[in-house]
Amino acid sequence: MKNFLYLLFISLLVNTYSSALAKTFYIGDKVNNYFNYNKDIKIKLSPGNWSVIRTAMRGVPKQKIVGIGRVESNEIMELVEVYEGLLAGYYVSYVEPVLMEIVFKDEHDGCYERPEYYLLELYQKGSTFNCMIISHMDVTKELNYPDSPDGKAAASAYNFWIKQNSLTYPKIMLASYHTYFSRIAGAKWYEVRHSINPKLLNAPNSKFFSEETSEYHKHNISQYPEHKKIMTSWVSISSKFHKDFENMSKTKNKHKLSLDKYITNTKLETNSDKPILDQLNQLNELYKSGVLTKDEFIKAKKKLLD
Repeated sequence: MKNFLYLLFISLLVNTYSSALAKTFYIGDKVNNYFNYNKDIKIKLSPGNWSVIRTAMRGVPKQKIVGIGRVESNEIMELVEVYEGLLAGYYVSYVEPVLMEIVFKDEHDGCYERPEYYLLELYQKGSTFNCMIISHMDVTKELNYPDSPDGKAAASAYNFWIKQNSLTYPKIMLASYHTYFSRIAGAKWYEVRHSINPKLLNAPNSKFFSEETSEYHKHNISQYPEHKKIMTSWVSISSKFHKDFENMSKTKNKHKLSLDKYITNTKLETNSDKPILDQLNQLNELYKSGVLTKDEFIKAKKKLLD
């Protein structure tokens, strides 16, 4: 039955893409400061060079997915992916039951308690839902052996980006998921996924890299107090973002989550936050190790000093 419902939902996505999802993104586009996905969703980005990695547009209901990424020294630091589905009008009565099936009964992911989730915060009443999930991600598995059909489509795009640019990636990333839908708020379904390299929070090195054995897994984390501090910081950052997301997605006050209890003053650290001497030392190490050529080292050093 579930497979039938999923195929029904997909079958409604085959008509022509509409100008209602106005802004068009192309693979390789550069994005800086703000990710202006549309007139409502404008995400403030960490300093650095972001580029578009993945785009997908579908017809009825009108849907769009755009994924962007940020790299430092050829290593992936952050990923952000936004999904928008315009479900208002005639199709809602058909799509809504399938939407509930996807969000709350998917066997791989969803807004319900799962062992691998560190934290789930959820409001649901009828077909309205507002959900935030905090977790960690086995990146090698997600790139090579994703569970879901959508995961396979995403993995293909990200693998192409990694190979084309000779990038490295952390074996474990910290992840957050944010979604909201309500008929009375315009019947737009929004999802935002944000993943970071733990280095951005000055995380300790990890020794375990599968989803189940990772130090960040909620059943393991009490044994690793330094990793727990990092996850607490990530929960705070993600909670702050979710409050912004609620405003951007026009979440009704009565649908908002109570997240203040998680919020501290933590922020992500980028290269621009580090003292120049530390950055010069890092460049020098990359040059000595052969990661950077002499020309690349000179150019990077000049850019930093300028």
